Amino acid sequence: MTWNGEELDVEAYLARIGYEGEAKPDLETLRALHRAHVASIPFENLEIMLGRPVPLDLAALQDKLVRRRRGGYCYEQNLLFAAALERIGFSVTGRGARVRAGASTTRAVSHMLLNVEADGEQWHCDVGFGADGLLEPILMREGVDVRQGEWRFSIASEPEGVRVLRTENSNGWFDLYAYTPAQCLPVDYVVMNHYTSTHPKSSFIRRPVLQRAAPEVRRRLTGAQLTLTRPDGSSGERDVPVSELRDTIVREFGVELGDDDFAELIRVHYAGA
Repeated sequence: MTWNGEELDVEAYLARIGYEGEAKPDLETLRALHRAHVASIPFENLEIMLGRPVPLDLAALQDKLVRRRRGGYCYEQNLLFAAALERIGFSVTGRGARVRAGASTTRAVSHMLLNVEADGEQWHCDVGFGADGLLEPILMREGVDVRQGEWRFSIASEPEGVRVLRTENSNGWFDLYAYTPAQCLPVDYVVMNHYTSTHPKSSFIRRPVLQRAAPEVRRRLTGAQLTLTRPDGSSGERDVPVSELRDTIVREFGVELGDDDFAELIRVHYAGA
């Protein structure tokens, strides 16, 4: 099996995301699993901030995201999701994307998303893009335009088979990332992960980032700045003092660090704040 789904403790995973009922390889189940995963497992890069490697083997992913109830970034989240889908009986293919959000130049292919077959259609799934990401699968088809909760998403096409996932904000359509039909295998994500978690130019090694998507609000903690954004374009920002940081991480993102890990995070990244 491509995604090692046979090694997954599927009951523990379904309990982690709060999914109840029978899990079948159909669109209804796919939508429910995607929603539940996004709602339950936040985006975060805290292992990198603590100076640790980011292992992508399924045993490590289950230990971190399921047993210890932590979050993770795109490779961790989508590899776990792919294993769960494969175990349930879905056909899953990996894809790689160039992130455009916040980019002024062309970036390398460094984001992971999934192509999942359900009910005779190909679906774009991604539980690992953070606050701006999809809440549910979207048809992997040019011209698709959907609302998910209060958010709007679409897929545009460009030359040479490139597709672009976009979301709408107060200034109009905003490109999130672009991808092609080229297949990626787990080993490709190992290479991408090495760059993303270690390269000096990677944005993920600079400061703590936690994000969470929800139907009515997008939450981000970047460094010490907490931002809540709503579909009407309104947003609120505030600096989180160190004295409130631990409670904020738990309340807004559901991430609980042990005492030693939290003390190290403060020492390395918030000293003097």
